Amino acid sequence: MKNLRYILGVLVLSAMPMWAQDNSAQEEANASGGGHPEDRMETPPPVTGELFPATFTAEERSNLLDFGVAFTAAYTDNLLAGVVGHPISDVSYSVAPTIAINAKTPRVRWVASYQPGFTFYRRTSNLNEADHNATLDFQYRLSPHVTLSARDSFMKSSNVFNQPDFGGTGAVSGGSQVPNFSVVAPVADRLTNSGSVDLTYQFALNQMVGASGTFTNLHFPTPSQVPGLFDSSSQGGSAFYSWRISKVHYLGLTYQYQRLLSYPEAGLNETQTHAAIFFYTVYPTTHSSISFFGGPQYSDTVQPPVPPLNLPLPAAHAWTPAAGGSISWQGHFTTLAVSYSHVISGGGGLAAASHFDNVVPSIRRQIYRNLSATLSGGYAQNKLLGNSLGGTYNGHSVSGTAAVEQLIGPYLSVRLGYTRLHQTYSGIAAIAINPDTNREFVAISYHFSRPLGK
Repeated sequence: MKNLRYILGVLVLSAMPMWAQDNSAQEEANASGGGHPEDRMETPPPVTGELFPATFTAEERSNLLDFGVAFTAAYTDNLLAGVVGHPISDVSYSVAPTIAINAKTPRVRWVASYQPGFTFYRRTSNLNEADHNATLDFQYRLSPHVTLSARDSFMKSSNVFNQPDFGGTGAVSGGSQVPNFSVVAPVADRLTNSGSVDLTYQFALNQMVGASGTFTNLHFPTPSQVPGLFDSSSQGGSAFYSWRISKVHYLGLTYQYQRLLSYPEAGLNETQTHAAIFFYTVYPTTHSSISFFGGPQYSDTVQPPVPPLNLPLPAAHAWTPAAGGSISWQGHFTTLAVSYSHVISGGGGLAAASHFDNVVPSIRRQIYRNLSATLSGGYAQNKLLGNSLGGTYNGHSVSGTAAVEQLIGPYLSVRLGYTRLHQTYSGIAAIAINPDTNREFVAISYHFSRPLGK
């Protein structure tokens, strides 16, 4: 909960009147160093790891304090299949208030939100839950050429579908190091936390260097709800060089290090990786990008002894390719984002790190003035590293959500949607007994904003 308290403190501080909506021309000149903003280089998606925007360009706003509340009714056909041995269907009702801040000056940008939630089940009242979802995205221009960025996301939930971005707004990242939370126990207590800190320095008109650190944590407070899944964590660091070869074309190289930990019952499972990744990004327009990355990745895996002999296993070493790409387009009436990555990543609940293949597409389209539709989903495949784990622990997951949203006046909206989740992990009891989940939902949201500093 320390991360949650930290983010709540940031929300309060960010709401102070210092974030006035009107900024002087002198402050703008100081932030840009008297030069032209177009001289500033972009930080390409393969090294930032930021989420692509899911809003239309006309919806972009800043220096606002947002309030809202959402009421959701949903039918789910598979609750606790891995615990009771058969699927249980139920209707749930959720209420989720929201507070969010979007503050921007020439030097500083804050985007932060906090959304607690309460869910009640009609038949299985023992599953009633309270959730916490908090996010923070902070950017500070230390000088005209040096920028510090920080991001953090914390989620506490007993129902994975109650997470704001699960198949909803289509959270897609073009980063080459992304958290692996692809293995899903639909209804189980779960804590996730992921974050990063980045520092970039544009030391010449067309050259930039940067460094970053990342971490992820996954914790199951009640292991009996998730037989076959385990806690995991990761830490990583990277350094990159980027060269702008023309106004819209970027080339670069990044070195990446990861320490991936899983905590199965037999003991600690650790993998360390080193990678040299080349990347290329082109920006066809101001609100679009196309990126590719690839290079060699080395892994060193040490696993606990295997019963009944309990003999130590030799470390497993391997060279494998890492590769991926992404496309992002943000328009007046359409947003599109697709990413693919083939990397070594944390197992995300599995007993070891894995070769991780991940595809995440999302598209949102405004159909009429107040009616929009969203299609999003994902495919993930995990192949575990090491000598002691059999192929039954490998598997894949496929998810998809289709939804439509109707605005009713300036403050009220109604959202209808359907989510499908299929997973194949024959060695994991929490999933193998019944791998499919279907969910239909209707959500009514009330939302309003006020300018900061007013």
